[in-house]
Amino acid sequence: MKLIRFGAEGQEKPGVIINDTWYDVSHLVNDYNEAFFADDAINQLQKDIEKGGLSEVAKTTRLGAAMARPSKLVCVGLNYIDHAKETDAEIPTEPILFFKATSAIVGPNDNVIIPKNSKKTDWEVELALVIGKKASYVSEEDALNHVAGYVLHNDYSEREFQIERNGQWVKGKSCDTFAPLGPFIATPDEIEDVHNLRLWLTVNGNKVQDGNTANLIFNIPFLVSYISQFMTLLPGDVITTGTPAGVGLGMKPEPWYLNEGDVVELGIDGLGSSKQHVKAYTKQ
Repeated sequence: MKLIRFGAEGQEKPGVIINDTWYDVSHLVNDYNEAFFADDAINQLQKDIEKGGLSEVAKTTRLGAAMARPSKLVCVGLNYIDHAKETDAEIPTEPILFFKATSAIVGPNDNVIIPKNSKKTDWEVELALVIGKKASYVSEEDALNHVAGYVLHNDYSEREFQIERNGQWVKGKSCDTFAPLGPFIATPDEIEDVHNLRLWLTVNGNKVQDGNTANLIFNIPFLVSYISQFMTLLPGDVITTGTPAGVGLGMKPEPWYLNEGDVVELGIDGLGSSKQHVKAYTKQ
């Protein structure tokens, strides 16, 4: 099943995609949030959908983030060898974890805003997963039973804030609009092999990232198990699993970054694609 949220910002309703057609299911569920995933409502929703009687949603409708704001968005850094090498970082022996503020979450095709005083806004196509069942001290063998689905994520990063301003990476990761999620959450049955998915990203039509999840240093079961040793993962929480080579920071001979007017497109096999137009910060 493919889960979407559609409508104006702050007024999104839950929906599904069936055979490439969008449908409203807001009469069946309130939202794709912690309560929904905790209650294993996906199975009930599937049964209700099979009864028919759904209203179509026009594809011109805005898509919001594919899930309501989660309790946390946990990020894994340097999880592809080629990306670690391009940034002159050591290959990690354990996952590098950091947080991204959930206030950064936006719809998949919303504009990305270059933050005030930013000089180094960068892109990162990533596979993210959504937790479907509370996870605390879970084993690798049981980890996938705690995954509700997978979603496309662009882990935008302000490299000066992240690297040159001291402290944790969270400062360079959490600016408004820096976490477009979607277009949809794909339940695990939609994905044949989560460890063999092509992921790509273009800037102004030029392909800069072209990788495969087969090259993850730490795979999905390991990450869910590992993170659950340090914190309880709640239903609806998001784990984003790292990016392959091709980010602006790693460009040779010199890094280059996003400017107003640029267009970023990205996608992952089985998880659709998204597009963000780059806008400069303006005082609200």
